[in-house]
This record gives sequence, C-alpha cells and structure tokens, in this order.
Amino acid sequence: MPSAKPKSPEDTHDAAVDDNEQPFLDHLIELRSRILKSFVAVGIIFLPIYFFANDLYAFLAEPLTAQLPAGSTMIATQVATPFTTPFKLAIFTAIFVSVPYLLHQLWAFISPALYRHEKKFAMPLLGSSIFLFYSGMAFVYYLVFPLIFAFFTQVAPSGVAIMTDINQYLDFVMKMFLAFGIAFEIPIATTLLAWSGLATAESMAAKRPYVIVGCFVVGMLLTPPDVISQLLLAVPTWLLFELGIIMARITQRRAED
Repeated sequence: MPSAKPKSPEDTHDAAVDDNEQPFLDHLIELRSRILKSFVAVGIIFLPIYFFANDLYAFLAEPLTAQLPAGSTMIATQVATPFTTPFKLAIFTAIFVSVPYLLHQLWAFISPALYRHEKKFAMPLLGSSIFLFYSGMAFVYYLVFPLIFAFFTQVAPSGVAIMTDINQYLDFVMKMFLAFGIAFEIPIATTLLAWSGLATAESMAAKRPYVIVGCFVVGMLLTPPDVISQLLLAVPTWLLFELGIIMARITQRRAED
C-alpha cells in the first residue's frame, strides 16, 4: 500500500484549530480578560497624558487659533468646562494611542480560531488598518482643519466676534477625526469583501457611480456645511475606494493561484 502523504505544517495547524474548540463559557471568560486588559492599558496611558492635557489641547486647537482674528480667543461657557474638556481630551487621546494594543487584544482573542492562511491574510490587514486610521487623523489635522477654519473665519459677518467654546470645539474635532479615520479604512473593507467572496473587484468597480454619490452624501452629513470640507472628505474617500479595488484584484489573483 502506498504510504500516506505527510501532513504539512499548515494542515496540522488547521486540524488543531478544528479539534480545540472551546466551550462558550470559556470564550466569555477569555473575552472578559481581554476587555479588562484593554481598560487597564487605556488607564495607564491616560495618567501621563492627563498631566499634559492643557498643552495637548493647545496643540489640538492650533489650527483654529492660528486663523482667529487678532484679539479673539476661545472661551469656556460653563463653570466646569476648563477641567472637564482637557479631561475628555486625555481620555480620547489615551484610546487613540491604545488602538494598536486594543487591536492586539482583539487579535489574541480571535486568532486561535483562525486557520493558518487566514492568519497570513489578517496580519497585514491589521497593520494596514492601524496605519490608515492614523493617516486619516493626520490628514484632517494638517490639511482639512487649516482650510475649513480659514474659510469659517473669513466668512464671518462684519462685527461678529469669533469666540469658539472649547468643549464644542473638542466635540467637533473628535467627530472629524473619527469620520476621516473610518473613511481611510475603505481599502481594508473592499479587500475583506473580495477575500470573503461577498463581492468581486469587478462588481465593486461596476458600482463606482453609486459609490461616488455616496461619498459626497457622507461628506455632507459628517462634515460642516461648507463645500470645502465636504470635498476634502468625499474626494479622498473615492480615491481610497479606487485603491481598495486594486487591492481586491490583487487578493483575487492570489486566491486563484
């Protein structure tokens, strides 16, 4: 009789994944442990950040304060706002800084259930998603904010003093950071659709006109009511969709090979 073909390391790993299925309660315990570690990490990072919270807020407000007319300043309209606003900023910053560790905890939770080829595919996507999210935040801070704040200060009616509340400004920039960070994840989303078989690069390319319209609609909903900020979100989102189609085609070719 011909000898059985030896199993490859990938087959051995995949068989171990199938055999080591854990009870549902064990998954809940593992999830609880990962969540607690994430909270602890955010808390540890929060402490030193809060010490520099006022300086951090000054850095965050720089795109606006650089455009304010001479003599104009930001204001606090509530008694506790000078304390609560930097505190909120420190929390948000700790979460943003912790994103790689938080995604690592998520990966540690789901990776035991993934086959080897799925792990090879997921790791580059995980690193790319972190890079793209931070790229979206940098894009909005260094390019979008200076343009839209310059526009807002220039169109203010004559005799109107521009004095933005510090808490409302924080809420505005956090929404913009989140909107652009998520928008920059589009290449990852399209790649996942192609890899999972839910869509092909050709089918997504065929829907390009609808995607372009959707980009402008989302830009209108998530940005201030001006054409500049809408274009600055819609156009990069569309270009990232085109990049995602290219990545989806590469993924399909590798799957066929």
